[in-house]
Amino acid sequence: MTEWSIGKVKDIKYWANNLFSIILKAKVNNFYAGQFTKLALKINDKKIQRAYSYINSPKNKNYEFYISNINNGNLTPYLYKLKINDEIMIAKNALGSFTINNIESCKNLWMLSTGTGIGPYLSILQDNVCFQKFKKIILIHSIRYIENFSYLNLVKKIKQKYYNQLIIKIILTRNVKINNSILYGYIPNLIKNGILENNIGIEINTNNSHVMLCGNPNMIKQTKKFLEHYKNFSKNLINKKGNITYEQYW
Repeated sequence: MTEWSIGKVKDIKYWANNLFSIILKAKVNNFYAGQFTKLALKINDKKIQRAYSYINSPKNKNYEFYISNINNGNLTPYLYKLKINDEIMIAKNALGSFTINNIESCKNLWMLSTGTGIGPYLSILQDNVCFQKFKKIILIHSIRYIENFSYLNLVKKIKQKYYNQLIIKIILTRNVKINNSILYGYIPNLIKNGILENNIGIEINTNNSHVMLCGNPNMIKQTKKFLEHYKNFSKNLINKKGNITYEQYW
């Protein structure tokens, strides 16, 4: 049974296209970077809850969550309308194995995300431990438009600190040409035709790579299937180490 804490909204950030972030103050137990928790509100005398990944590092007690407002959703429209100091329920204990604790050290760690799926990666990257465990970290963020990269400034700050280790690649799914450093299309297709690896200059292989997947379930399914069939990757399990770790939001 979920044990709940009553948190208070410290701040809300409104991004483009119904994307927003909530920052809470609450008494919760320690978590690992990459894990998720549950947020809940009482709506019409019924508790509505959903899972959201922590954005902040475990050392940061301002608990941050990156959310897409679904107009007809059961919870997100209410979260979107919260004000500072409003109360919200948050689960005391974090969940999930989408952490680098469960990944063996290797040369290249690929972080592939779509939309708000970048969330757990932001927590991992701010935790800094990942930069001690992997020689290169390649963050791939697929979004519709460049303005949907809500945490671009945060990622740039991390890049400044770990310039030689962190590689960032933005993929846009809407054909609006901005510059040559941005790729266009969908992650599974860009991997299948070799464009992603050629653009970055690093090969995805079982000898030196681990791939993390988070976000759209179709992206996860198609990418996972290709890596398993054509590159001999396997799912990473607690009792059997593989090359793919993934988290699905829905």
